[in-house]
Amino acid sequence: MSSVESLLMAYLLNSLWQVPLIVVAAWIAVRIVRPFGPTAEHRVWVGALLGEAVLPAVSLLPWERIDVTLPWHLRAAQAAQGSVAVQMGAGVGAGGLQVPALLISFVLAVYAAMTMYFGARFVWRWLRLRELARTAIAVELSGAAEISWRRWLRQFDVKEVALVSSPQVFAPLTMGIANKCVMLPTEMIARFPQSELDTVIGHELAHVRRMDFVKNLGYELLSVAVSYHPCVWFTRQRLTESREMVCDAMAAEVAGSQEYAQSLLRLAGLLLQGKRVGVPYAIGVFDSSTLERRLMKLTEMKKEIGRVRRCLALGACVVLGAGAATSAVALRVGVDDKAPADEALSKSIPSRVPAEKMQKNVITKIPPVYPPEAKAARIQGKVVLEAVIGINGHVENLKVVSGPKELQQSAMDAVRQWVYKPYTVNGNPVEVTTNINVVYTLEK
Repeated sequence: MSSVESLLMAYLLNSLWQVPLIVVAAWIAVRIVRPFGPTAEHRVWVGALLGEAVLPAVSLLPWERIDVTLPWHLRAAQAAQGSVAVQMGAGVGAGGLQVPALLISFVLAVYAAMTMYFGARFVWRWLRLRELARTAIAVELSGAAEISWRRWLRQFDVKEVALVSSPQVFAPLTMGIANKCVMLPTEMIARFPQSELDTVIGHELAHVRRMDFVKNLGYELLSVAVSYHPCVWFTRQRLTESREMVCDAMAAEVAGSQEYAQSLLRLAGLLLQGKRVGVPYAIGVFDSSTLERRLMKLTEMKKEIGRVRRCLALGACVVLGAGAATSAVALRVGVDDKAPADEALSKSIPSRVPAEKMQKNVITKIPPVYPPEAKAARIQGKVVLEAVIGINGHVENLKVVSGPKELQQSAMDAVRQWVYKPYTVNGNPVEVTTNINVVYTLEK
């Protein structure tokens, strides 16, 4: 089993629990920032989606190999007539979490098939959008409709946007990267009242101003690797909902909240009639199915939020995000792809850790102190200790193998404080059992 497969399996296992963790943190953060408006809420969900896509990959980085070297060396005062020498013995690496290779291959095959499906769906939808744009018909405006179009263009400082129509769409939408366009259902301009047409133009040009089509494609590409996860679907829905509310707020600021809300409601009745828009990745006025909440957001009373409350809310969101990210990295799952037979073999023939390699792994080393009573009694000799070094580099278990009784406690007190760089096998930290020889000698 290759290390690439192990990494992919670790990515999948980490994403299974890290994505829900991020969603919970984002849900709490949204409740905190909701009084500040839809823009703050939208930013939280964007951050959540980015975290869901990136954090499982960040967890694969070899964090245990990042050493923290102290800028000083701790030294214990030694007696004038005595010295202590420490020798590192060979150790045995213990195995970590084992996953059968067959199970890894099966899970990765299913995951690869799902990821390929979402990738192929993205390509198919993109081709469908290109075909839709190719067959669209340019719209010539006149009278009040042309005045409304030019007014909104100036309002949002938007240039080079085409207005087209298509019989394949049931509601207005925005699409295009270099050649941006607003697409309307066929005959919409002729059949709809001017107030509803004004609402449509304002909302769609707000999307153009925010470059939402490009952002939406970026979100889709970024989250392909975790698109299998239901929590990612939930995040995308909340992101779409909050994005529509942001554009509602931008258009309502110009047209008036009450007037815009009433027009939006009438427009929904005229356009949808139980139909779904059904154009993927394109951005439209009815992208979100939560029309009721959008209308409530438009008509609710606006309250002035103080600077202190804003700072506290921002601090709380930062703490939530940092806590979720830190917990995800700290509790990440590593995968050892050894089969049971390999595990038995590794137990029967343990890997030996050279003494010089163990010596290089020491980060913090406290020298033992020669006990005054032992020095006065002229007691000297070698204390042999058996130490278990945990995956975090700390001495988790320590016992005496042999040595003078009067010197044993001194040796254990010092070695127990030592800190090592975690010993790794296949990139994963493992426990190490090793012998440490502490030699006490007196001058003749």
